[in-house]
Amino acid sequence: MGQAPAAAGRQVRAVRLGPRSALALVLVSATGLAAFGWPLLADSASGLAHSTDAPWLFALLLPLLLGVVVATIADTGLDAKAVAMLGVLAAAGAALRPLGAGTAGLQPMFFLMVLSGRVLGPGFGFVLGAVAMFASALLTGGVGPWMPFQMLCLGWFTMGAGLLPAPHRLRGRGELLMLAGYGAIASLLYGLLMNLQGWPYIAGLSTGISFVPGDPLAENLGRYLTYVLTTSLGWDIPRALLTVVLTLTLGGTVLRALRRATRRAAFDAPARFTGTTS
Repeated sequence: MGQAPAAAGRQVRAVRLGPRSALALVLVSATGLAAFGWPLLADSASGLAHSTDAPWLFALLLPLLLGVVVATIADTGLDAKAVAMLGVLAAAGAALRPLGAGTAGLQPMFFLMVLSGRVLGPGFGFVLGAVAMFASALLTGGVGPWMPFQMLCLGWFTMGAGLLPAPHRLRGRGELLMLAGYGAIASLLYGLLMNLQGWPYIAGLSTGISFVPGDPLAENLGRYLTYVLTTSLGWDIPRALLTVVLTLTLGGTVLRALRRATRRAAFDAPARFTGTTS
């Protein structure tokens, strides 16, 4: 007698958000937001340099990411098939990044992160985004004070796709348009956050767009927006446009492949072992 296949409309998540994994994600995100934003609240006597605090953030980020994985295992059980899927998608994302790195902000890995997060859920998405960025940094030689911030940003980027509405019902052109719109907005926000990581520590700029420690928050934010408009949008807009184009043209095929692989892997099915006698 054959086994009935999983319902076609049901989305199987490799990593679901249980209470412990959600708490771990909140802790990681709060740490990341504090790392991004603390210079805006620093006084004029503060010494600001990510060359000194980034290694500490990286040392803190790694056990926190491990904590997300461990909490997920405790909540739902992360088996070898899910780990293999994570490794394959992270490797694919890392391989895509050099194809556009250094060319007007074009980064094709972003569209794969959007689709993966959509199919496999927010918990898987956060870990995938962070691991893919770490692997791509090793591959491209992009290791530096910015790397832990990139890992956090891409983790949030991919997790957000997993939190989009109607994961079990919305399909076809409507889903692709939603993912393309999310990819465009999230790509711009990625650049906005990453600029905040570096902007307070860049010396030699005119005072009209430079960070001034101790100045009122509103004034510094006004300078920051001017800085983004004059220096960053030439990279952020092409990244957003490429994500939209790839999502609309290749998204349907990639989504079907990811969903088919997820159903066949049967992440939700408990592993059963049968003994043999000699």
